[in-house]
Amino acid sequence: MRSGVIAQKLGMTRIYNDAGEHVPVTVLRMENCQVVAQRTQEKNGYTAVQLGVGLAKVKNTPKPQRGQFAAASVEPKAKVAEFRVSPENMLDVGAEITVEHFVPGQKVDVTGTSIGKGFQGVIKRHHFGGGRATHGNSVSHRTHGSTGQRQDPGKVFKGKKMAGHMGDTRVTTQNVEIVSTDTDRGLILIRGAVPGSKGAWIMVRDAVKVALPGNAPKPAAIRKVAAEATANEGAE
Repeated sequence: MRSGVIAQKLGMTRIYNDAGEHVPVTVLRMENCQVVAQRTQEKNGYTAVQLGVGLAKVKNTPKPQRGQFAAASVEPKAKVAEFRVSPENMLDVGAEITVEHFVPGQKVDVTGTSIGKGFQGVIKRHHFGGGRATHGNSVSHRTHGSTGQRQDPGKVFKGKKMAGHMGDTRVTTQNVEIVSTDTDRGLILIRGAVPGSKGAWIMVRDAVKVALPGNAPKPAAIRKVAAEATANEGAE
């Protein structure tokens, strides 16, 4: 089990494949996705990594989190999330994951907070068919009709589909395809739509129902900062 990543949703666009067919894609951007903490079996009873992404102002960061970021020697992060990993795929604190963590054609599960719709009726919220348009129906065209039974049981069962607050909930979409990645700009292109509004934070994990491709990097695609700095100095 590898770690997932945190990315920011930029919006949707389209690209064209080699056959000239247009493919709708959602564009996600990874920015400074680093490991800020570890969870080990000996200390916590399970193995996981805590990732942080984006940059936050120090003055807007709670003091306890400042201490955590300082201990990890990373800048304050705008979003922090935890991902379960197997012991052999544990990552070092401070390691930065790149978009090459996923390979084109791979299936992933994406999790985000759906767009809030406010208070909505049953037709929009639960796709009810509505009442009759004529034949004596004058004020109940879009109502949900009867909500309960008679004196027995004399109540409305929990979970009854009725009007109410719609959206703004945690949603996971499974088995969506990675179309391509852009290493230079830190972009991930995912086929179709993913839950969340523009600017929302999206968690992307390896699909649990589809086998991991053999060419996927393990334990993760890590940016080698020290090696890049040495190469740049040698070039100069």
